[in-house]
Amino acid sequence: MRSVHMKLVMILVLLILSLMTVVGAFLINSVTAFYLEEFYTQMADVFGNQELYNDLTAQSQGEAGDAEQIAEVLKAYSGALGVDNRNRKLYILDSNGNCLIYPEGETGKLEYTKNLSFALTTGLETNQAGDESNPALNYMDVAVPIQRGDNSYIIYIYDNKATEDNLTEQMFTLIIEALIFGVIISVLLSFLLSKTMVTPIQQLTEGAMRVAEGDFSRTIKVASRDEIGVLTDTFNDMARQLQDTLRQVENERNKLDTLFLHMTDGVVAFSREGSVIHSNPAAARMLRRRIDEESTYQELFGDIVPLEQVLQTPDHLEGERQVRDSFLQLLLAPFDRGREGGGALVVIHDVTEQRKNQEMQREFVANVSHELRTPLTNIRSYAETLTEGAGDISPAMEKKFLSVILGESDRMTHIVQDLLTLSRFDSGRDDLKLARFSFSSALQDLYNAVYMEAQRHNHTLRLDVPTQLPDIVADRERILQVMMNIVSNSIKYTPDGGHITISAGQTGSRVWMMVDDDGIGIPEEDRPRIFERFYRVDKARSRQSGGTGLGLSIAKEIMDRHKGALELLDKEGPGLAVRLELNIEGPEHG
Repeated sequence: MRSVHMKLVMILVLLILSLMTVVGAFLINSVTAFYLEEFYTQMADVFGNQELYNDLTAQSQGEAGDAEQIAEVLKAYSGALGVDNRNRKLYILDSNGNCLIYPEGETGKLEYTKNLSFALTTGLETNQAGDESNPALNYMDVAVPIQRGDNSYIIYIYDNKATEDNLTEQMFTLIIEALIFGVIISVLLSFLLSKTMVTPIQQLTEGAMRVAEGDFSRTIKVASRDEIGVLTDTFNDMARQLQDTLRQVENERNKLDTLFLHMTDGVVAFSREGSVIHSNPAAARMLRRRIDEESTYQELFGDIVPLEQVLQTPDHLEGERQVRDSFLQLLLAPFDRGREGGGALVVIHDVTEQRKNQEMQREFVANVSHELRTPLTNIRSYAETLTEGAGDISPAMEKKFLSVILGESDRMTHIVQDLLTLSRFDSGRDDLKLARFSFSSALQDLYNAVYMEAQRHNHTLRLDVPTQLPDIVADRERILQVMMNIVSNSIKYTPDGGHITISAGQTGSRVWMMVDDDGIGIPEEDRPRIFERFYRVDKARSRQSGGTGLGLSIAKEIMDRHKGALELLDKEGPGLAVRLELNIEGPEHG
């Protein structure tokens, strides 16, 4: 077996054997798959015929029963169905699984297959045929449910695969014969080809050894005695070294490619001429445009910094760009300075959230300062008046001034308390105290708490709650706080003599409460911002009524932490409808 001739013979023989085995297996499997597909396609085409379906389902008058009439209808289609009563047979069963029509010359109990069982149990109800194919089985079958009048029947066609087995057997014999001839031919050709291959292999081996010794500076030991062995060892050594080197390079390249593709920052590399060399998906996503080989630096960033200036800068340059509602920070720097193949690199960083946070912080500080400045100014003004007019102001006036000072102090306290509540929500320190309680009782307590306030404004306050509402899991005090805020706003912003309805109910696994009034409502353009902190539709009236603009923000935070919903509903006529929803089993089921 050390001879090249014998090895080549064995290789060719094994090649022929392997090839014929693979081809034979493929052909046999293809025949099986073809017959299987042909069978079910044939069945689907025939039973999908609307004319046949009408004939099968239409009940006609006559002495023969429905099963016999179905058999007569199918007899006309026996050719299309391939029914020959030898290999492929037709049965008709009733809905109880009793076989009513057998093939000619056959009686006895019919074996229930998977498709037949499916048609009897499920197909009759869903009008689905049992037509699951399985190449592993030694048969093919299909069971089609038919509704004829008030009775249901199963048309069952069974094929024993005899035709397929015969063809497979013939094909197997043919493959064996071809294999024998192929082996004989391969043995003869291998002896002829081996002689012509040995000489170039020897020359290639000597050259490979010189390349191996010269390039890698070491002598390669040859373990094999034949020419192929020497060549294999030589190239194995060369390939091993090259493979190690290339593997290291490829690993580094893969690391860089992975980092480049999955960076959250965008990166675009340009040649010295301004054409795109590389770009990652983040860059195209941030710039909201396609970046390809035809894109240039001039059209992408030419209006920010000229390319020549970037190539000449010793460090890097910075720039900004706004793309729709996004703010992008650009870092532009040259690479491979001094080389002809150098260029410019642009790194894109999305600073939209930072800008928004900065804007929100500025707006928040401004709002807090404004809200606190108004009561502080009033307190100082009334206190200065009391100080300057000490002894000259009547007791009634002093009491009025002190009452104003106390009211403004309470207002400041409410603002600070609301800010602390929001701060706890933002930091996650305010945990919910979840417990199961009666939703109906909470609504009744809410109604009792606001009833007198509604009466002072001559409002008609109505509570519409079903007698049976499930207990819910939630933070009762927080939920009552949200309810109270909604109803108080409705009382506050509804002109005297208005109508306010508090209704509730259950929808699936959630309960809901809705407050509907005929007050001043909220303009459409203000609705998207109504839950923002310090946002008020009518600022003058809100301050006059003691509002801080934080109530609905706190309510929205509480509902979000409960995995609930708080929304404004569209309604006909004046007023506003506010609806909240909660999961009956608590936030974890939201």
